[in-house]
Amino acid sequence: MKKQITIYFLLLNLMLLGFTIPVVSQVASSKTTAANKRPNILFIMSDDHTAQAWGVYGGILKDYLKMPNLARLANEGTLLENCLASNSLCTPSRATILTGQYSHLNGITTLGAGLSPAYNNIAKLMQQGGYQTSIIGKWHLKQEPAGFDYYCVLPGQGEYWDPIMKTKDNWQDYEAGGKPYKGYSTDIIADMTQEWIENRDKDKPFIAMCHFKATHEPYDYPERYKNLYRDIDIPVPATFYDNGASTTGRSFEGQSINELKKRYLAATANPSLRKDFMNYPELPFSVDGLSDDEAKYKTYQKLVKDFMRCSAAIDDNIGRLLDYLDKSGLAENTIVIYTADQGYFLGEHGFFDKRLIFEESIHMPFVIRYPKEVKAGFRNKDIIENVDFSALFADYAGIPYPKAMQGHSFRENLKGNTPKNWRKYGYYRYWEHEKARPGHFGIRGERYKLAFFYGNGLKENKYSKEEQPTQFWDFYDLEKDPNELHNAYKDPKYKDIIKSMKEEILKQRIALGDTDKDNPEIHEIIKKHWND
Repeated sequence: MKKQITIYFLLLNLMLLGFTIPVVSQVASSKTTAANKRPNILFIMSDDHTAQAWGVYGGILKDYLKMPNLARLANEGTLLENCLASNSLCTPSRATILTGQYSHLNGITTLGAGLSPAYNNIAKLMQQGGYQTSIIGKWHLKQEPAGFDYYCVLPGQGEYWDPIMKTKDNWQDYEAGGKPYKGYSTDIIADMTQEWIENRDKDKPFIAMCHFKATHEPYDYPERYKNLYRDIDIPVPATFYDNGASTTGRSFEGQSINELKKRYLAATANPSLRKDFMNYPELPFSVDGLSDDEAKYKTYQKLVKDFMRCSAAIDDNIGRLLDYLDKSGLAENTIVIYTADQGYFLGEHGFFDKRLIFEESIHMPFVIRYPKEVKAGFRNKDIIENVDFSALFADYAGIPYPKAMQGHSFRENLKGNTPKNWRKYGYYRYWEHEKARPGHFGIRGERYKLAFFYGNGLKENKYSKEEQPTQFWDFYDLEKDPNELHNAYKDPKYKDIIKSMKEEILKQRIALGDTDKDNPEIHEIIKKHWND
């Protein structure tokens, strides 16, 4: 292992001296078909709509969810079983999808970052390649969208009801600009997407990005679903009463659902807080007279019911868009993708929110339908990352894929022809840091997962010793421990596997260019704790 660390730092020093370390790249196949034969792409993405709330992935919510149109899409297309976010936060994930680069390369590592219009992205490439391009709904990248013939986007998180939306005519960076649109945001965004497709230049293929705000906190829903799940109790996850790091051995505490309870109670006590992510439906909320476990259970019931009602409205609008494609004769030559920007905890481990390398957080649910090529009713188990989406789009569009982008087209994977050299591990890094959810990086394979919790990854921030991790490694055998309840890092039977995976992490950091060259503190932490 010492040899591997030495090689790692040797390669790093070469890079700092100006030597180039080759990065594996994949160029999308070029096609000479006429523009009107190239497929259209309808890319629908929700926010935080985790796999547990899709139904088609199974789970304890499967028999409660109202998702018939999503089930139809899965039956007519291929479902990805191992699609992973490389940074499980809204802004970084969206930047990676657009730029085809991991967070460390495109610079969008945290929620506070914005994407410059000057930066290259897949929309620009497709526009240059003869596609009409649009994005409608959640943008979340602060600065003006570039590469889109049309955009109408929410400022920041946006609102569920009567949202402000911004177009080229009234754009201002960050939260300013825009005008209100009357109604429920998911319905509005689907309506506008359909209208744009209907009024497009029909001599060109198109890519339409339809980005719902739902199901992001505060998980609001339209009036038509207010009584859904009203008189029933939803079962809790098997890990709901997980007793934390002291019993599981994990390196972090995580964000308890009790924090959501506090937000519900704060918004109840102070109506001025009811904006943005704290504008929860059906307040007031009370836990008076309840034990801690009873209060936790009541909080879960509200969270999961609101989330599933919000999901049901997404499903309505997926159905409307699919019906429109059928009626307009576009369905046969239109690739339809539905995904979410990352996963989300719905009570697993007693958590809510995302950020962590645990399965519920990093798993991006993903379904694709393309009648001409993609298998119907099929499930693909290959490890796909959100950095790959741009390469897939370029491949279908028949345009060159730049070497500066890091994705790999999984078009052949979808046909059942997985390349022999396809990745065995997905690379993950979470850059923000707090005591309960430290900065970390790691890899996730088909069976094993290894993560290094280094803590203070942002060089401009200074943290006290008390805020730093005291434990640095988590290892999970996902076959024997799918719920990640036992950190097996100290188990001697995994010693050789862990050694090999540590070597793989170092290789990936070099190959992908995630070297922290301007942050010596990270290197000191690696040297000090790599062999803990």
